Amino acid sequence: MAILTPISRKPLQFVLPILAAVGAILGLLVGTSNGNSLGGLVIGALGFTGLSLAAIKLPIAEKAARWIIVFVFAIGGYMLANLALGLLGLMVGAFTGWFVYWLYEGRYRAKLLPYLTPSQVLWHYTFRMICGAIFFFLISPIIVVMPLSFNAQDFFTFTEKMLALDPEGYSLKHYADFLGIRYDSNGEWIRSFWNSLIIAPLATMISVSLGTLAAIGLSQSHVPAKRAIMAILISPMIVPLIISATGMFFFYAKMGNFLEGTVGLDKDFVGYIKVVLAHAVLGIPFVIITVTATLVGFDRSLTRAAASMGAGPVTTFFRIQMPLILPGVISGGLFAFITSFDEVVVVMFIGSASQKTLPWQMFLGLREQISPTILAVATILVALSIALLATLEILRRHSERLRGMTPT
Repeated sequence: MAILTPISRKPLQFVLPILAAVGAILGLLVGTSNGNSLGGLVIGALGFTGLSLAAIKLPIAEKAARWIIVFVFAIGGYMLANLALGLLGLMVGAFTGWFVYWLYEGRYRAKLLPYLTPSQVLWHYTFRMICGAIFFFLISPIIVVMPLSFNAQDFFTFTEKMLALDPEGYSLKHYADFLGIRYDSNGEWIRSFWNSLIIAPLATMISVSLGTLAAIGLSQSHVPAKRAIMAILISPMIVPLIISATGMFFFYAKMGNFLEGTVGLDKDFVGYIKVVLAHAVLGIPFVIITVTATLVGFDRSLTRAAASMGAGPVTTFFRIQMPLILPGVISGGLFAFITSFDEVVVVMFIGSASQKTLPWQMFLGLREQISPTILAVATILVALSIALLATLEILRRHSERLRGMTPT
């Protein structure tokens, strides 16, 4: 069992410069939003340091001091702007109260090994700050979209009523427009959504079937030129999408002419076939990669034991191999589904108005008319992506348990 470092209070000459730097950063953000960056930086550094020093030196309990800091930040944000900034100040105050004592009491070393040098401790937390900054840089644009989707006005910006948390500034009308239940809605959004729900599952089923079989075949030791075959199969994921879309356009145009002219199939039905097959081609590489990764830890002696007891190849696959690689198959299927559901370039090349998918409709909503309904659609897609990523994580952990990589 690792021995943890005993914590001890740190000197003020170490604590106060760090608190001043944190306050300067927060003040710079607030000052920039109000048009006075330098003033915000100075006031943030002095105010943060003074408030923290008072909390440390005054003879009051830590819990009471932290509540006072929260109250001061919340009231300051509310008086500076509105209720929204007051709530933000409340959260910043809660962080400040925790951070001051976490630093001053030396709690930052509580869970670290005792032999770490100050530079190693500094890098330990600097690395986490860098990761947090990158995470914030990636996530913040998505977070901004979500509240904007409830804007009562047809704007892509926060209105004064929204910033003041006035209920009149919020509405579900953009979601109603997406669902086609508003009186002035033309139903294009919900039709494109249903097209995506038709095309994506069909393309996923084809991708999973062909990709799983290809991965199992390539995992065999006697297959010649495995690397070359693998490179060809995953090329749709590597080649720029516009190039793949151009090639698919010429290929599926001839196939569509044959199915319509010679076979006599309906034009819209042929259009769906072309889009589904094209999306399946884009999804197969993801299935191959995930299933191949799952097969790395597969015990081949299980299939040989099943064959020695009289089980045929099909029975062995469905009763022995498939249950063990199922998490990888489902993971690849989810990636294929997301690829098909979010794809817009290929469907614009080979599809028609009847096969207009949700991403295509979003593209038209930005190019032809600035439709705020896009914000509602984006929020729904973010929620769907989060659900799929959570499912992938659950399947990953389940796969590791099946292969004995983690304890059950």
